Amino acid sequence: MFIFDAHLDLSMNAMEWNRDLRLPVHEIRKREVGMSDKPDRAKGMVSLDAMRKGNIGLCVATQIARYVKNDNILPGWNSPQQAWAQTQGQLAWYKTMEDLGEMIQITNFNQLNQHLENWKKTTIKKPIGYILSLEGADSIVTIDYLDKAYEQGLRAIGPAHYGPGTYAHGTDSIGGIGHKGKALLKRIEELNIILDATHLCDISFWETMSVYNGPIWASHNNCRSFVDHNRQFTDEQITELIQRNAVIGVALDAWMLVPNWIRGESTPKKMNVSLQQMIENIDHICQLAGDALHVGIGTDLDGGFGKEQAPTDMDTIADLQKIPIMLRKRGYSTQDIENIMHKNFINFLQRVWS
Repeated sequence: MFIFDAHLDLSMNAMEWNRDLRLPVHEIRKREVGMSDKPDRAKGMVSLDAMRKGNIGLCVATQIARYVKNDNILPGWNSPQQAWAQTQGQLAWYKTMEDLGEMIQITNFNQLNQHLENWKKTTIKKPIGYILSLEGADSIVTIDYLDKAYEQGLRAIGPAHYGPGTYAHGTDSIGGIGHKGKALLKRIEELNIILDATHLCDISFWETMSVYNGPIWASHNNCRSFVDHNRQFTDEQITELIQRNAVIGVALDAWMLVPNWIRGESTPKKMNVSLQQMIENIDHICQLAGDALHVGIGTDLDGGFGKEQAPTDMDTIADLQKIPIMLRKRGYSTQDIENIMHKNFINFLQRVWS
């Protein structure tokens, strides 16, 4: 079945992890044996090759570069200008992949529909379609930079990531959006860029909902009813998004799937982490919505973690093809499964871009 993955940090892996994503996953792992600078070395799960094998022909692919002030202990860049420059390097990687026929940027209604048709027809190596998204808006030096990013193809943006940001407060921080955040949201709405609610802390989330009226989704966010942490959405937040015709992508980071995960100590095997927890999150959102029209897949695979923090029944991203079978066993119809695996996000884009 065709799959749309609403959140993959492809350029981060290529540029910061130094992974040649054209290679099969096992070749990337082989190159990293003995490396210890990252916890997921030799444990990556994503490559363009693996995506093709898993029929994942369309994704939301990110740029990401956090700006950190002197009192912020999180890793990041020391000025917004440096953060912007980092996103430009990431964009250059995507463009290089386009030059090689590995990827193709999707920015509008016609390009989206053409890509979907080409994916069905083509039998040779297919370029992966990607919608460019910015995870955390700190690299937007001034509002004018958002216009520059839009001209480069940016079509989705999350105002915050982890910690306090320039425009909003994110995961593990407390605070609102302020006048800069409101100005950014206004311009996002004017440009018809999709707002990604993922990572907004509770206060920033609800302040955003009070002033923003444009298209909104959550690319990779799970349910707080299963894991009680501010990174997840409460039922009230999920309901708010459903009422706004949003789609929520369910993620596969183990600590977001099971409670009481302890970084550096817990393992997927010990904690019984599997795709079953993803199914539970999908089903919970469907039960809140009363239908299967507001949930999709947003794996975040290789988003700073690999097999050491992923479901035990997955080796690579291609194993997402196990999900339709699991949903069918759960009682979901063929139409429901197609909606969850790709149509909900595609229909969302077609509606926003029409």
